Amino acid sequence: VQLQASGGGLVQAGGSLRLSCAASGRTFSSYALGWFRQAPGKEREIVAAINWSGGTTYYADSVKGRFTISRDNAKNTVYLQMNSLKPEDTAVYYCAMRSESGTSAYYFQYDYWGQGTKVTVSS
Repeated sequence: VQLQASGGGLVQAGGSLRLSCAASGRTFSSYALGWFRQAPGKEREIVAAINWSGGTTYYADSVKGRFTISRDNAKNTVYLQMNSLKPEDTAVYYCAMRSESGTSAYYFQYDYWGQGTKVTVSS
């Protein structure tokens, strides 16, 4: 399984970015996906997760109302739309895939990881 994340970059506070993660190597539509992030000196944390169909989502409290996770099973791609970005959103963002269909907020329940894409929000 390969996960390829893209879309990171430098943006001013209040701006928006959309991250994409393209998957290959297994039946994409059967499994849940998540976005995690890791800031320098901090542990990896859940940002958002989505179940196999897209019908159930989970968001960390810190991003609720600002970020939206979605998936296109026809394109084997998961997205993270990030609006109203804050400097504290600065981190490397990782997409990950479970071997289960339901969402999870726990990194150890994800089996496959992308390489990460860096997001920097300037104040």
